Amino acid sequence: MSEPQTNNYEFGEFRVDTVKHLLLKGGGEIVPLTPKVFELLLYLVRNNGRMIEKDELMREIWMDTIVEESNLSQNISILRRVLGEKRGEHQFIVTVPGRGYKFVAEVAQDSSRFKVQSSKSLEIQDSRFKIQDSFAKNQKPKAKNQNRNIYVFAAVILLIAVGAAFYLWRNSNESASFSSIKTIAVLPFKPLVAENRDEALEMGMADTLIARLGGNREIVVRPLSSVRKFGNLEQDAQGAGRELGVESVLDGNIQRWGDKIRVNVRLVSSADGATLWSDTFDEKFTDIFAVQDTISQKVANALALRLSSEEKKRLSGRNTENVGAYRFYLQGRYHALKLTPPEIRKGIAFYQEAIDADPLYALAYAGMAEAYRTLPITSDVPPNDAFPQAKAAAQRALEIDADLVEAHIVSAWVGYWYDWDWQNSEAELKKAIEISPNNSDAHRAYSILLTVLGRHDEAVAEMKTARELDPLSLIVNSLEGQALFYAGRDTEAIDRLNKTFEIEPNFWIARLQLARVLIQQKRFNEAIAESKKAADFSGSNSEAVSLLGYALAKAGRREEALTSLAELESRSNQRYVPAYNIAALCNGLGERDEAFKWLEKAFKERDARMMLLKVEPRWNDLRSEPRFIDLMRRMNFE
Repeated sequence: MSEPQTNNYEFGEFRVDTVKHLLLKGGGEIVPLTPKVFELLLYLVRNNGRMIEKDELMREIWMDTIVEESNLSQNISILRRVLGEKRGEHQFIVTVPGRGYKFVAEVAQDSSRFKVQSSKSLEIQDSRFKIQDSFAKNQKPKAKNQNRNIYVFAAVILLIAVGAAFYLWRNSNESASFSSIKTIAVLPFKPLVAENRDEALEMGMADTLIARLGGNREIVVRPLSSVRKFGNLEQDAQGAGRELGVESVLDGNIQRWGDKIRVNVRLVSSADGATLWSDTFDEKFTDIFAVQDTISQKVANALALRLSSEEKKRLSGRNTENVGAYRFYLQGRYHALKLTPPEIRKGIAFYQEAIDADPLYALAYAGMAEAYRTLPITSDVPPNDAFPQAKAAAQRALEIDADLVEAHIVSAWVGYWYDWDWQNSEAELKKAIEISPNNSDAHRAYSILLTVLGRHDEAVAEMKTARELDPLSLIVNSLEGQALFYAGRDTEAIDRLNKTFEIEPNFWIARLQLARVLIQQKRFNEAIAESKKAADFSGSNSEAVSLLGYALAKAGRREEALTSLAELESRSNQRYVPAYNIAALCNGLGERDEAFKWLEKAFKERDARMMLLKVEPRWNDLRSEPRFIDLMRRMNFE
């Protein structure tokens, strides 16, 4: 019995697996290739040492398609790049000017049944093939060899037993090692061909897997807000894992050609870069949900996750079966997360198309709700123009899916930013955390609510949890500084904000929070400097201009403070400016009646910043005023 051949090929540190159509490097790392580039490589390898005419290559690789010579040269260039061949080198491919190409590396046909690292059973199979072959060769019909055959048979049994024991031992050890992994990051997928990027699909694939894997209590999955920065093509998975503070990283490539997709994915150890599991999928794009199902399940299996029936349901849960609706949703999320007014509006339009394609797409309603609720905070949009739409979309999402965490969180945001319904908002956030205890957004929203209600120790604990779940999030780090400030822990607040600047020194919200702390400490000149930075970095956001004017007023620089006030009042004649910001500056200038006039306007407009009235120190000198007490009562604080 001869050993079966697999017609795989080896050259340098590479192997070509002709069964799975994979190029493998080193210990089994998958090198991403498009189908045509792989076919081109395979043809070159099989004809190594022979000069192949360009016409022959185009005829053989694109046999059913008419292509230009530039297609061939482009694919040769891609192939050289993935093989690591630098300009001017001819380690693998030599160009014969005007004629064709020659593969010059030494190629060996491989018969070792090479496999991707995650496949272990083949190793035992391979040993058995060899043992059986050895046994067969030693079979002799003559009686004088019978004793020898008995010994050989016993040796075969012993070898199989030892091999099986070793396999089980190693498998149990690896399972134990995998099960100790409690933190994972899913990086934005990267294109197989850089020239054909689909960033919405790349980010959306990661986002979907984050949502699926994050729906359990056994592991912490870094949210999209933390991993988005690792979407560049040169990003090293192990390095990203270390920076994100996780034990493992799910890294992948995805490309779409017409109605087909190819997905390469691997689970990597952050400690040593070892591949814990890997696989490749070539499917129709309409089967992308099945690919996501398989990846989610195999990662859960690799990490030996013990899932409840509800968690298993969320692991394979699909919010829609309509691929067109899913594509619109990905586009909506991609644009809305850029958080600029035009991009948010564009995101809302895509969400609407997703809903039109699938009216029962709960996640699309939740995405629309989230987009609307960000407009008054990020874009100075009147609350009455955005929060009702956010509320309606969130409610519709919950009617379709009562356990949709994203919708519960948005309902809570609107509940305390717009309705000032503190009790119901807390119930929504407790529900969200019950469903998904490792959701950073839920803990962040709950922390702000607790701060607003004056429950500062709880608020600080919740924001710390949010930061531990999402350590690189600028907004979470900044808001932890805010929670500490309102808790009266100024030194800790400054320390946290300085750590935020280590991540991004130009993040204007962190500068704004630091200015608040410095004003409270009566370090007005430093507060002025920080407020100016916040105004510069934010493009002159009205809240930054207001705080700058307040700091100037408290520093005795009244004329400059009045200039800030005039700027805000002038803006308010042309477009919406949160009245709360103007009221705060008026109070800093000692203009109490004006401050109350603008506070009343903010109340009527349902300005989200009014929720801070109970805890913001800039209102301390008004708290005994009957008008202020009445305002607090109407906001359900008293």
